[in-house]
Amino acid sequence: MALCAKKRPPEEERRARANDREYNEKFQYASNCIKTSKYNILTFLPVNLFEQFQEVANTYFLFLLILQLIPQVSSLSWFTTIVPLVLVLAITAVKDATDDYFRHKSDNQVNNRQSQVLINGSLQQEQWMNVCVGDIIKLENNQFVAADLLLLSSSEPHGLCYIETAELDGETNMKVRQAIPVTSELGDISRLAKFDGEVVCEPPNNKLDRFSGTLYWKNSKFPLSNQNMLLRGCVLRNTEWCFGLVVFAGPDTKLMQNSGRTKFKRTSIDRLMNTLVLWIFGFLVCMGVILAIGNAIWEHEVGTRFQAYLPWDEAVDSAFFSGFLSFWSYIIILNTVVPISLYVSVEVIRLGHSYFINWDKKMFCTKKRTPAEARTTTLNEELGQVEYVFSDKTGTLTQNIMVFNKCSISGRSYGDVLDVLGHKAELGERPEPVDFSFNPLADNEFLFWDPTLLEAVKMGDPHTHEFFRLLSLCHTVMSEEKNAGELYYKAQSPDEGALVTAARNFGFVFRSRTPKTITVHEMGTAVTYQLLAILDFNNIRKRMSVIVRNPEGRIRLYCKGADTILLERLHPCTRELLSATTDHLNEYAGEGLRTLVLAYKDLDEQYYGEWAQRRLQASLARDGREDRLASVYEEVESDMVLLGATAIEDKLQQGVPETIALLTLANIKIWVLTGDKQETAVNIGYSCKMLTDDMTEVFIVTGHTVLEVREELRKAREKMLDSPHAVGNGFTCPEKRSAKLTSVLEAVAGEYALVINGHSLAHALEADMELEFLETACACKAVICCRVTPLQKAQVVELVKKHKKAVTLAIGDGANDVSMIKSECGRGAGGRLHPAAILSVRLCFPSSPPGPVAAHIGVGISGQEGIQAVLASDYAFSQFKFLQRLLLVHGRWSYLRMCKFLCYFFYKNFAFTMVHFWFGFFCGFSAQTVYDQYFITLYNIVYTSLPVLAMGVFDQDVPEQRSMEYPKLYEPGQLNLLFNKREFFICIAQGIYTSVLMFFIPYGVFAEATRDDGTQLADYQSFAVTVATSLVIVVSVQIGLDTGYWTAINHFFIWGSLAIYFAILFAMHSNGLFDMFPNQFRFVGNAQNTLAQPTVWLTITLTTVVCIMPVVAFRFLKLSLKPDLSDTVRYTQLVRKKQKAQHRCLRRVGRTSSRRSGYAFSHQEGFGELIMSGKNMRLSSLALASFTTRSSSSWIESLRRKKSDSTSSPSGGADKPLKE
Repeated sequence: MALCAKKRPPEEERRARANDREYNEKFQYASNCIKTSKYNILTFLPVNLFEQFQEVANTYFLFLLILQLIPQVSSLSWFTTIVPLVLVLAITAVKDATDDYFRHKSDNQVNNRQSQVLINGSLQQEQWMNVCVGDIIKLENNQFVAADLLLLSSSEPHGLCYIETAELDGETNMKVRQAIPVTSELGDISRLAKFDGEVVCEPPNNKLDRFSGTLYWKNSKFPLSNQNMLLRGCVLRNTEWCFGLVVFAGPDTKLMQNSGRTKFKRTSIDRLMNTLVLWIFGFLVCMGVILAIGNAIWEHEVGTRFQAYLPWDEAVDSAFFSGFLSFWSYIIILNTVVPISLYVSVEVIRLGHSYFINWDKKMFCTKKRTPAEARTTTLNEELGQVEYVFSDKTGTLTQNIMVFNKCSISGRSYGDVLDVLGHKAELGERPEPVDFSFNPLADNEFLFWDPTLLEAVKMGDPHTHEFFRLLSLCHTVMSEEKNAGELYYKAQSPDEGALVTAARNFGFVFRSRTPKTITVHEMGTAVTYQLLAILDFNNIRKRMSVIVRNPEGRIRLYCKGADTILLERLHPCTRELLSATTDHLNEYAGEGLRTLVLAYKDLDEQYYGEWAQRRLQASLARDGREDRLASVYEEVESDMVLLGATAIEDKLQQGVPETIALLTLANIKIWVLTGDKQETAVNIGYSCKMLTDDMTEVFIVTGHTVLEVREELRKAREKMLDSPHAVGNGFTCPEKRSAKLTSVLEAVAGEYALVINGHSLAHALEADMELEFLETACACKAVICCRVTPLQKAQVVELVKKHKKAVTLAIGDGANDVSMIKSECGRGAGGRLHPAAILSVRLCFPSSPPGPVAAHIGVGISGQEGIQAVLASDYAFSQFKFLQRLLLVHGRWSYLRMCKFLCYFFYKNFAFTMVHFWFGFFCGFSAQTVYDQYFITLYNIVYTSLPVLAMGVFDQDVPEQRSMEYPKLYEPGQLNLLFNKREFFICIAQGIYTSVLMFFIPYGVFAEATRDDGTQLADYQSFAVTVATSLVIVVSVQIGLDTGYWTAINHFFIWGSLAIYFAILFAMHSNGLFDMFPNQFRFVGNAQNTLAQPTVWLTITLTTVVCIMPVVAFRFLKLSLKPDLSDTVRYTQLVRKKQKAQHRCLRRVGRTSSRRSGYAFSHQEGFGELIMSGKNMRLSSLALASFTTRSSSSWIESLRRKKSDSTSSPSGGADKPLKE
């Protein structure tokens, strides 16, 4: 990406002095001008052409064009190559120019925005592009932040201000930022004009959540953190005004640092296509060599005798040199085996598939008003080849709408509703919820069913009060009171919001906060706590703490966090309480609830003072500041007293169990990677039908050491191998066998599941054990990884991607999922960057964990955690259930269409080009072409382009309902059966076969044929018209046979292309064009004369029949003897339609004499048995496994048994075939 500032040497540190432009200019910092565009009017043409000719295909055709300009080499006019090349370059250039125009427009809009800059003691209006490092800027409510600013002061007390960071991280909830106390009083312009503090901080980087710096002012040092910064791209909210010091400007801002180039993903078909094109080029060279040798031999043996009639060119002095020139001539003539239109057509088809996803109303969420979005055009067909899905749990499988459900306080559990006998009441038997009418500030939407907890609060139980006091103090929630008594909480996570709301309803109402205080209404009494420190949450600490001083002066630390972290930091005196609380935690987790442990610790004044000093020193450290702070936090968060635990319910999304069941039937393995407790994850696994009671065994790996983990994995493998179900019915495709990890484990037929904890996974991912873990996990039907970090999620994805050579898909909704789904970062359906509200860039999140490679396909869920995952994804929608449609319908169709397109494309071009090869043996290897040069130019861009595009965009083998009903239809894509090297060679063989008949049948007929007037029919022009017409008709009939789903567009394009061919043919051979261009169109009337001969039409008909009949016969026999599953589904559909028609007819001719029957059950015998057997029921998705195992048509199962014994089939061989 081009930027306004020139490239400078990397900075080691940034120094910025307020109100001193002269001092700051000596560092040559970047201005605040941004430039995301790549071109201007002068540079567009050369730069764009330079970029396009970096593509190998374009360079290749440019080379051919240069060859055609050499008279001694070229036997074709230059326009036969330049017309397609210019067309392709022009289309790409127009797209690039349009994209860049919008970038220019966005840049100008942003750079010309106005901001108030403090210059010479007064506020002046300046354009954003003129703002410099060290300037002090005034921002007003709802304004965008112009640069990365150090917050100096604001209109709010204590230097607070509120910002929205949706353009940075996708989160729409407000965040609070605070000026350091020493500058928070600088709200007056005169005092700000005198401010000369200097900021020394880290150099520009892309870490959105981190900032480390120091302010030097008045001979003192003050630590600066991310909480003191306003980043470019944020919007000031609910704050009348604020002042900030520019630290980073323009390209140095974190927003622009995150808009760098990214590596684009490519599909397996892309990689295979590139390989095949190289092979074709090698084949082209071989044909050129053969024909060149033939030319040299012919000229030596025959041509030398006819020098008087066919003299050599002046530059040719030998037969060898004639052969050398002939080689280049044939390279030009035969270059159409690698057509330039291939790559353009592929992109057009992918673009169409992307729009189909965007327009799919069945993937539109009416509740959130969000459609599905294909954010890339390059991966659509790979959606039809997915074998592994890696899913987050919270917000992806669940709704991420948290409800306070249960809690454990001082060893007693609350939340269970008991009936009169003391048993747990069922949902329908629950009494009225707890009445919170005593609390005027209660949230009316909050429901709780156990009245004993409220009674304990009202009775003044100290443990219960301390429990809810912790919940009301230990958080980062912001409160807003729009009307008297109407509180609105804005939380960074739904968990925090649910906990603070629970405390609010039970009488501990969080009312407001300042940078130094928190005000809580405790049972109606306002209590203000002095906030001494916040020890914030992160993915490594997995806990947060606050240190407060109560009105009595006592200092206490309150902490909440994950049980695995907090239970290790408790004081030994809480062992008895720990045992009861642990039992409750296990019980809650077993019910699928999300748990947190609460604890506190009293601190004396002296210890806190010393600790605060160490914290200050750590925060001022220039190097390793975060590690030093973590160490200081670790010190104080020890020997805590256990209070209890909370349990929050996060319900499953609608349609999750059905989606997982359907994807499992499609032989897609689903791995859940979650940060939740093992028991919670397992319970969710059962709820969403990943885990079932019918499974042979669920292995749980919880080892804490390398040896323990290895032993547990070994025992799991032994049990799978010892199972009586372990039979070798595995399968794989021969092309995948060498690349895939082979293991006898994958031949087991029993259903197993693996659950592994985060600490065990850390050992399992080590280099010497990762293959053992992978073998064990891949033999299981379901895998659940608990307590995993974002980095471990990416490592698991990379492990499978690296060793299994399978297509992987990762799906998530939060920032912690970005590392496994991040991708091309914001490329839209047209391949263009979507313009953001500030500038036309999207964030690529390079600050996420480095190293591991993301999944092949990333899917983002637009849920409750912002849109970080969406911004980093390839595809996005709002609910997990849409994944089944994305894969089984759009993905399968995209793969099918692309494969059929490529097969036909290579076929038609070989059929077209190879005719020149055969003709070479009959024209003295003179590089004479068979076809007219205009036909060669228009064949790929006019006569055959639109029909194959229509097939590639619209074709279907079965309707979308059948794709969902029969998920086994998805498996050919996983096995890469529809387009591989074998299918490629079949297409090439068919093309060569067609070219042989296309040339030799007319050649044989014309050798003896005569016209109606008795003259010889065999002339070059008539032969060329006959062969060209036969070719166009044959390839049109062939695409008609290949088309499985006919639309009006298909009909129009196929028959329209034929009509266009004849119209152009007659026009080029007309008197009118000859009169205007006599040197270009010399064959006047040739088409009319040739096509008027019955012999010619008989020849064309014979050629078409002989070319097409073997294809028809082969497909008929294949359909009868060994049909594909899609063939069987189509047949079933036809049978159903006929049965419905017959049923309607029968209903019309029913008896009219009497409607009463003699005996109520005497109509027909056997219906009871039929209904009980289920044979008359509609074929559902869940019945498909038995349907696909019919011995006569289960081509997939045959492939599995024949070609591999190393992997397993999800449907056993003992299933009975379904009979129609």
